[in-house]
Amino acid sequence: MTPTSLIRQSHRWISLFFTLTVIANFVALFAGRQMDWLTYLPLLPLFLLIASGTVLFFQPYVRKAKARRAVA
Repeated sequence: MTPTSLIRQSHRWISLFFTLTVIANFVALFAGRQMDWLTYLPLLPLFLLIASGTVLFFQPYVRKAKARRAVA
C-alpha cells in the first residue's frame, strides 16, 4: 500500500468517524443532554481531516513540481 493510498483511506475512515460524532452531538443536543466531552469529541477527527486533506490537496502540485525539476 503506497503512502498516498494510505492517507486517502485514512481520510475516508476519519471522515466517517467525524460524521458519526457530529450526528451523536446533534442527537444529544436535541435530547437535552449536553455533555462537554461529546461537544469537543468531533474536534480530534476534524484536525486530522484538515491535516490529511491538506496533504491530499497539495500532492498533485508537488508531483508536478518534482516532474518539472526532473526534466530540467
